Amino acid sequence: MNERLPVLKTYKLFIGGKFPRTESGRARALKGKAGRLIANVSLASRKDFRNAVVAARAAFPGWSGATAYLRGQILYRAAEMLEGRAAQFADELNAQGTPPARARREVADAIDLLVHYAGWTDKFPALFSTVNPVASAHFNFSVPEPTGIVAVIAPPAPGLLGFIAAIAPVIAGGNTAVALASPDFPLSAISLAEVLHDSDLPGGVVNILTGDLAELLPHLSTHMDVNGIAAHGQSDETHRLLRENAALNIKRLALHPATNLSGDPYKILAFQETKTTWHPTHLR
Repeated sequence: MNERLPVLKTYKLFIGGKFPRTESGRARALKGKAGRLIANVSLASRKDFRNAVVAARAAFPGWSGATAYLRGQILYRAAEMLEGRAAQFADELNAQGTPPARARREVADAIDLLVHYAGWTDKFPALFSTVNPVASAHFNFSVPEPTGIVAVIAPPAPGLLGFIAAIAPVIAGGNTAVALASPDFPLSAISLAEVLHDSDLPGGVVNILTGDLAELLPHLSTHMDVNGIAAHGQSDETHRLLRENAALNIKRLALHPATNLSGDPYKILAFQETKTTWHPTHLR
C-alpha cells in the first residue's frame, strides 16, 4: 500500500482581518529539514501591500481611539491563545529548522513578550507625559499619541519571537501595522495571524505579508500613507535605502538589530507624536 501524501497547507496573506490569496497568484515552496517540502507560501505583490495600507488606515481611528485598557486586554488575550497553541507553534518552528528545545523556549518567550507589552498599554503614557512650566496662567501638558500606519520589517530570525518583538510595541501604542514576515520563518507569522484573528483584534490593525523584501522594499518605504517604518536586523544597504525614502514624507524610522528582542517602552515611544495642550488655570 502506497504511503499517503500529506495535504500541504498554502499559507495566505492576512489583510483587513481576512486571509486572501495574493492577487499576483504567486507562491513559493518552503522546504524544511533535509529539503522536505513543508508548505506553500504566498508571495505578496505591490498591490497586496497597497491593499494592506488601505486596511490599516481604515482601522486606525478605531484602534487609536480605543482605551489603553482595551488594547492591553486584547494583547493579553492573544497571549492566552498563543499559550493554548504553543505545541503547534513549536512544531512549526521545528519544521522550519529550529531545534525542538529552542523552539519551545522561543514560543514561551514570545508569549511572555506579548504579556509584557499588554501591561504597558495603559502605563507608557504616564511615563512619557509631562506637565510643562509656562509663564502664564495656564496648565501645559505634553502627551504621546500614535503616529498612524507603521510598516514593519521582521528580523530574519527568530521567526515567532522576532515577529512579535517587531509588531507588539507598534500596536500597543495605538498604531496599525503592515508587517513583512521573515522569509526564512514565514509560517510563524501567518499562524500568529490566526491567533490575532480570534483575539478580538479589529481587522486591519495588523496586516501580514509574506514575500521578497527586495521586491517590496521600494513600495514599503515610499508609500505616502505610511507614517513610520520599523526595520529589524536588516543590512546596511537596506538601512541606507530606508533613510533616503523615509525622508520623502518625513516617516518616523526605527532601525533595530536582530538581537534587540527585549520588551522596551521606548520602542512604543518610537512611533508616538507629542501633543501639547494648554488650559487656563482660571475660567471667567
